[in-house]
Amino acid sequence: MATLPKLPSMDLNGKTALVTGASSGIGQGCAAALGQAGAYVICAARGVERLEETRALMHQEGYSAEAVSLDQSNLSELKALIDSYTPEVIINSAGLARHKPALETTPEDFGAVTDVNLKSAYFLSTYAAGALIRQGKQGSIIHISSQMGHVGGIDRTLYCATKHALEGMIKAMAIEWGKHAIRINSISPTFVRTPLTQATFDDPERRQWIMDKIKLPRPAEVEDIMGAALYLASDASAMMTGTSLLVDGGWTAG
Repeated sequence: MATLPKLPSMDLNGKTALVTGASSGIGQGCAAALGQAGAYVICAARGVERLEETRALMHQEGYSAEAVSLDQSNLSELKALIDSYTPEVIINSAGLARHKPALETTPEDFGAVTDVNLKSAYFLSTYAAGALIRQGKQGSIIHISSQMGHVGGIDRTLYCATKHALEGMIKAMAIEWGKHAIRINSISPTFVRTPLTQATFDDPERRQWIMDKIKLPRPAEVEDIMGAALYLASDASAMMTGTSLLVDGGWTAG
């Protein structure tokens, strides 16, 4: 007798996950999602006090986690952390924005933003994939990108440049590492209400610009990103690599 296909598991028990930028906002939400699914989560960020708060909150919920201070732009520090754990799931939520007109962007702005959004993302990916390949393990690498990796935006030329580059990087790495069963994808959110974006939402003109672009009747919340993170981390997305999940409320649709 024929049997129905079964939904692949989203259980992450027995998996080790690294989440960078886990001290607040989207990174903290992703860490919580993976912890709830059973992963042992290494929460990494520069802000030690807020990072420790994330770890404590996760322990309070019964999730397995530890906090590790990390300056992601320090590549030797980043490599040492990955080599110490060889996580099967990596979510890179660290990012930097210096929004201003292109004509006002300085070389220092360019260097700072590309160092975090592209250079550290590039080497985090290669370090993670290299460690997984050496140990014969499969894995899922997930970058928190942006809808601005697919469109342009006001005062966001530099930010858009790094996110568009990130999307191209992901496609090329997916081709290279697919034979090792290492997947790499991105999540591209719209504006998400977090402590870092609150000033934007508090500005009536910018809030109106956002709400005119989003087709749904509200901005995104951290919880809207958590399901996408768990999906890409788990076997439910086993045939997805080299692509982006747009969680943008329809921004890029029109």
